[in-house]
Amino acid sequence: MESWFSVNWQELFVPSMPLFELFVRGSIVYLLLFFVLRFIPARQLGMLGITDLLVVVLFAEAAQNAMATNYTSITEGVALVGTVIFWSYLINWLGYKYPHLQKFLNPPPLLIVKNGKLIERNLEKELITEDELMSQLRQQGVELIQEVKIAYMESDGEISVISQEKKTSTTEL
Repeated sequence: MESWFSVNWQELFVPSMPLFELFVRGSIVYLLLFFVLRFIPARQLGMLGITDLLVVVLFAEAAQNAMATNYTSITEGVALVGTVIFWSYLINWLGYKYPHLQKFLNPPPLLIVKNGKLIERNLEKELITEDELMSQLRQQGVELIQEVKIAYMESDGEISVISQEKKTSTTEL
């Protein structure tokens, strides 16, 4: 019964490994995942940006390990969460301050339809089938591919569409 109320405060707050080692480990994992995710097709990321996805995944992992006592101290979990926040902020800040880095950090939009014609090599690059593209176009109110002036695969996996201008005929009475 006494063990229910005894708390090992040292194990709870004193790290079992150096905090710098945790920072290095967290940095390596974050940066490796960032580079891996940067080069997978955008359609697999959906609405989340790369850094958003990494933050969610790594926060969950770091917090879970701290709560499950895999590292044995809350301090270690907080250090890893802080490392994830640091890299997420730094990468976003670098992209903001140095626009030429933005092309590397977030892929530029990829042209997939031009003047009603599919750009097959770009669809293949993003692993998008014609049926998937048509589904996305219909969700934006476009029924036929010929109605599309240009369409882009954005860095967040969304497809943006600019439709052809509809010709209106005016008749004089």
